Amino acid sequence: MADQFQLSSASLDALFTALQGDGRRILAPTDRDGRTELNPVQTLGQVARDYVQTALSAKETVFPKVEQLLSYSMAPGQVELVDAEPRALPTVLFGIRPCEAGGFAALDAVFNWDTRDRFFNARMEQLAIIGVACTRKDDACFCTSVGGGPGSTRGSDILLTPAAGGFLAQVLTDKGRAIQALAPELFAPAAGLAAPLAEVPAAFDHAALTARLPELFDSPIWDDQALRCLGCGACAFVCPACVCFDIQEEADKKAGRRLRAWDSCGFAMFTLHASGHNPRPAQGARWRQRVYHKFATYPDRYGMLGCVGCGKCTRACPVDMNLQEHLTQAMAPVES
Repeated sequence: MADQFQLSSASLDALFTALQGDGRRILAPTDRDGRTELNPVQTLGQVARDYVQTALSAKETVFPKVEQLLSYSMAPGQVELVDAEPRALPTVLFGIRPCEAGGFAALDAVFNWDTRDRFFNARMEQLAIIGVACTRKDDACFCTSVGGGPGSTRGSDILLTPAAGGFLAQVLTDKGRAIQALAPELFAPAAGLAAPLAEVPAAFDHAALTARLPELFDSPIWDDQALRCLGCGACAFVCPACVCFDIQEEADKKAGRRLRAWDSCGFAMFTLHASGHNPRPAQGARWRQRVYHKFATYPDRYGMLGCVGCGKCTRACPVDMNLQEHLTQAMAPVES
């Protein structure tokens, strides 16, 4: 059970100072050039106030767009191989929404499924999350349809909910308690503190969707929905739960390095075989794969969904592929 406290705005600013004194960088939503994105901050005053979501995902803090796994050099009769070491800075993610905080569990499920990924885990060990609950939403939000909510505590070490005079603070984990211990005098009793949340009505039943997907595999709905899909990958790159990557080599005759880089099942080359065969030759099949991966494969393999209902994909899509609308459509009765 979470310990509950009250933090005033002044106390939260002092907590920022304590965190930096402990050697931690703070990444938080900031407004720059008309976008809300995660950037390093030093004070609470630098943090964006009126935002529903950041444009990009926080997953890059533990799963970079591109990272080097190893390097090598070659000489006659000799190859020297050097494993890369993960660069993991003590980091506090402040102000991300509960849906985004919940996305780290979907990443963990993949990176620690069979073999523990040392790059991912090194960064997760150095990461603490101070989430901020949602007091408003927009039409792209559907967290309650996938088991979350505007005040969900999953993934946060401390969850703050805006309230009169400051925030209600729920200290949830050992990492959260370590942050509290940096300045315990800032955390006041929270008896009777009211902290209202946004109302996000559920649009569909995710368990019913998962149960229905096997019978819809050959449905024309996927081709119909994907008619305007560009296959640009924007949805995957902003998604907190998408974890597809490619392994690439940059090399010449003397030396090279191996890189892990973000990829997307929406790309035409994602499943292209060396033979030239592509088992998903059309965009409809690739769109179907995206939906099934999140709502069928993930539940079957990991016991969770691969979607947190944040709506980032819908906001980022240049042709308005609205995931919530498409999933609701898939739940509609089939016309005879």
